[in-house]
Amino acid sequence: MSRSFIRLLFLFGVLLPTLVLAKQSEVMNARIWESPESTRLVLELSDSVEYRVMTLVKPDRIVIDVSNTAKRPRIFNALELSTSPLKAIRTAKRNQNDLRIVLDLKEKVEAKSFLLKANEQYKERLVFDLIPSSKKQLNSKLKAKIENFNIHAGKRDIIVVIDPGHGGEDPGAIGPNGVREKHVVLAVSQALRDKINAQKGFKAVLTRESDYYIGLRDRTVLARKFNADLLVSVHADAFTHPQAKGASVYAISTRGATSEMARWLAKRENSADLIGGIDGLSLDDKDDVLAGVLLDLSSTASLTASLGVGSQVLGSMGRMAHLHKKTVQQAGFAVLKSPDIPSILVETGFISNPSEAKKLKSSYYQKQLADSIHKGIVKYFETTPPPGTLIAWQKQSKNQQASAGHNRNSAPNYNPMATAPYKKYTVKKGDTLSLIASQNRLSMQEIKSLNGLSSDRLRIGQGLKLPAG
Repeated sequence: MSRSFIRLLFLFGVLLPTLVLAKQSEVMNARIWESPESTRLVLELSDSVEYRVMTLVKPDRIVIDVSNTAKRPRIFNALELSTSPLKAIRTAKRNQNDLRIVLDLKEKVEAKSFLLKANEQYKERLVFDLIPSSKKQLNSKLKAKIENFNIHAGKRDIIVVIDPGHGGEDPGAIGPNGVREKHVVLAVSQALRDKINAQKGFKAVLTRESDYYIGLRDRTVLARKFNADLLVSVHADAFTHPQAKGASVYAISTRGATSEMARWLAKRENSADLIGGIDGLSLDDKDDVLAGVLLDLSSTASLTASLGVGSQVLGSMGRMAHLHKKTVQQAGFAVLKSPDIPSILVETGFISNPSEAKKLKSSYYQKQLADSIHKGIVKYFETTPPPGTLIAWQKQSKNQQASAGHNRNSAPNYNPMATAPYKKYTVKKGDTLSLIASQNRLSMQEIKSLNGLSSDRLRIGQGLKLPAG
């Protein structure tokens, strides 16, 4: 055997452990997020891994074995565990190249784990959702919170559920100097909640009160649990170039997005569930015909209301902010897809635009935004209040008083719309009677009466008479 070959074998034997070690994944960082329902532990990794989880008792603990992985020193030391179900986190080497992580528990938990792929903010992640039995009492607390809503002599509040986008492991868009969408929209949402709650006859609640993530579908589930009259999802998105600017308001689209920007934003927002690791909702178990009829009826009414309130909010925001689009846009945002709850998504501005990012970070500007959104919501509901609410009762009383005062001076069968100045509108592809009514701040019945229509059906090219004002 030649000396060269022996030397080669020696070098191979020396270098092989180093090569194997170099291929190891590494736990680079650890984060913990607290929500009302669970505690989320996130391990950020340099590469994808294989892992195994065991739950042990006496004492209660969770053991995680991660194959061919090491960790950086002291990454768990800075985690705040006092409000979590975790007593301590311990680690040790296993089988030379593997990593064992032991979660010592204060109480029994239901544990869920999954891997998340790398994205523009983070590398590969191993996620653990820990749900203690104490936090399973959330539903009873939620019910008590709902029952605590104000009732005024049998007349209920109008309930507005405000949804600050993103949160926790999902920071949303990141602008200049590291300003994060999740922080901006939470501040705007909290200010909006306070504004609405100061208005008699209204009650506002948030889907998230602090920095944690909620699945997109879970946000609509929460709105339904609160019996919401309106869901307002608040965002501050980014675009591929920094020149894009301005606020927008979106409603759900039954035909797809109304612009390239809308399509891009919808794709971006809907991908947030990949960050959160929450599966979508399926209607596969429903009877197709029944589900289709019910959804169509409910969705049409909700869309009409969404476009109406969206138009008022957009008009109000336009008095204090630059608008990216001057009409309510429509796109397939998952958070807007509740067929029984009017829902709008408010883009407060583009965080990728340096000047808008600076304003969005300002507490003063955040409160201005909240005030303008609040005024739009109140104006819509004062015009179109849900039956059984205090605002509906107040409007009915006011109308009755006005009618009694003017009956004697009113000409019989007088219709002010019949003699008002009007403009001609030509129906185009995609138009519906409800959409045209919302865009012109009219009721469908007013348009039908003015044009002598007996049904809601329109045809492309059809001419309609609309009030010029």
